[in-house]
Amino acid sequence: MTTSPRPVAPATGKLGVLTVGLGAVATTFIAGVELARRGMARPTGSLTQMGTIRLGKRTEGRAPLIKDFIPLASLEDLVFGAWDPVPDNAYESCLHCGVLDKHEHVEPIRDFLKSVTPMQAVFDQHYVKRLEGKNVKAGRTKRELAEALRKDIRDFKAKHGCDRLVMVWCASTEIFIQPGPAHQTLASFEKAMETNDITIAPSMLYAYAAIMEGVPFANGAPNLCCDVPAIEQLASDRGVAIGGKDFKTGQTMLKTVLAPMFKARMLGVAGWYSTNILGNRDGEVLDDPESFKTKEESKLGVLEYILQPQLYPELYGDIYHKVRINYYPPRGDNKEGWDNIDIFGWCGYPMQIKVDFLCRDSILAAPLVLDLALFFDLAQRARLSGIQEWLSFYFKSPQVAPGLYPEHDLFIQHTKLKNTLRWLMGESVITHLGVEYYEYGDS
Repeated sequence: MTTSPRPVAPATGKLGVLTVGLGAVATTFIAGVELARRGMARPTGSLTQMGTIRLGKRTEGRAPLIKDFIPLASLEDLVFGAWDPVPDNAYESCLHCGVLDKHEHVEPIRDFLKSVTPMQAVFDQHYVKRLEGKNVKAGRTKRELAEALRKDIRDFKAKHGCDRLVMVWCASTEIFIQPGPAHQTLASFEKAMETNDITIAPSMLYAYAAIMEGVPFANGAPNLCCDVPAIEQLASDRGVAIGGKDFKTGQTMLKTVLAPMFKARMLGVAGWYSTNILGNRDGEVLDDPESFKTKEESKLGVLEYILQPQLYPELYGDIYHKVRINYYPPRGDNKEGWDNIDIFGWCGYPMQIKVDFLCRDSILAAPLVLDLALFFDLAQRARLSGIQEWLSFYFKSPQVAPGLYPEHDLFIQHTKLKNTLRWLMGESVITHLGVEYYEYGDS
């Protein structure tokens, strides 16, 4: 059944993409977009650029590219800005991070990358203990720092002639913070900023500044950030799209594929041991126990929500789930994720699955940044304010409305995303029921 298309403002003019952080993920994303614009690389891994979407019945044969189906901003219209406590420009950061080949992919766009210089960051080493920052804003209160970020946003938009902006957190994982009184209402949140409350982390200031300036905000790290009542309400009240959290790239992506398979086949899981080694800035930050705690919470919740042990206690009620992340400098950005999964089947007989994923963390994350920037801009133009659960596909810990449990199954998330696009454009959502293709007589 088709519906009327939802009004979506056209994607005219320039879209400014502001990343919090100009490290491995952000520079790989920025460089990759510029290489794609010059025809020097393909945006592999990007659903918005390479994915298709089926429309109508299978017999109709309609499957346009997503970017041809919905009014997304063009790669040619993207303008990049960033904040980072390290003063290196995008070219210097690319070389330091070592993700992209210097001669094939960095030097050919050297001048472009040099033009992307980071603004002074709101940074406090209390929240990311393994990093030091020299390119940092000064302010008496956190409220002053948030206002300085708002000014940065306005100045960037004016300087670059942008029609719209979107902000994506690509910075390091902050220490673990529990939601508290300061996060419950806008009044308590703003008072906490005035008094420099320790539970107001830098990432929250970026989210607050973005929303106050009408800029959609996506959280790519597991920090407590825009997923607190005060920020959620502010986003809803001001008509701004928000969502997160934590880019779903390597090991967790595999979990959201394998765990649904076990549940679909009613195979039991006795234990799941996951370990990672990586050597980039992310690995160094996560070597701090307080930052690791934040990441651990994000990675551990996936299995519980997918397998639903409360519904299947005999299969998943006693899982031993362990996650480890180890800083190993020689690997750089080339992360290795190793999983040992102990499962059991018919008559309780045990089996094992072992997965060794030799991945490139920023290569997997960069296309997610692109898709999120384009989809959050779309959401804003379609006036889909507040939490964007339909973009759960991209996150380890999907943000959802209060009272809902997050959907982690990658394939359900993928269906939800594409059905949202169909709904936006007035096309029938697809249930995959398919009874119309067969003749079933009445009994």
